[in-house]
Amino acid sequence: MASDGKFKPGKSGNPNGRPAGSRSKVLTALDALGESEAEAIVKATIENAKAGDGVAARTILDRVWPPRKGARLEFELPDISTAATLPDAIAGVVRQVAEGLVSPEEGSIIVGLLETQRKAIETSEISERLTALEKRLASK
Repeated sequence: MASDGKFKPGKSGNPNGRPAGSRSKVLTALDALGESEAEAIVKATIENAKAGDGVAARTILDRVWPPRKGARLEFELPDISTAATLPDAIAGVVRQVAEGLVSPEEGSIIVGLLETQRKAIETSEISERLTALEKRLASK
């Protein structure tokens, strides 16, 4: 321990403690209990769902058909094939956010995607320019 009362980086306060990533005794016991009864629990849940239990049905459906993480979104976007078209595309997204057609969070995600597109375009353009320079130098 350092003189300021803090542990040095990379040094544990209890080096003989439970290894990182291992499960506690309570969780290990719960795992064992769950494994021994899992089949019976699943069968009972399915029977309850068949009998009209909405919670049981939702539990089964969520496992078979999990809810979508993100909603599909439709928005206007021009064709983006060069870096010169990106500012207009971003302005269009900002306009749609301002008009309430797209939420600010969705707009932020879309602009992030446009930034990824910009990097791809930029990388492609740099690669083309480098290839042209190498050909020009090789021909001299």
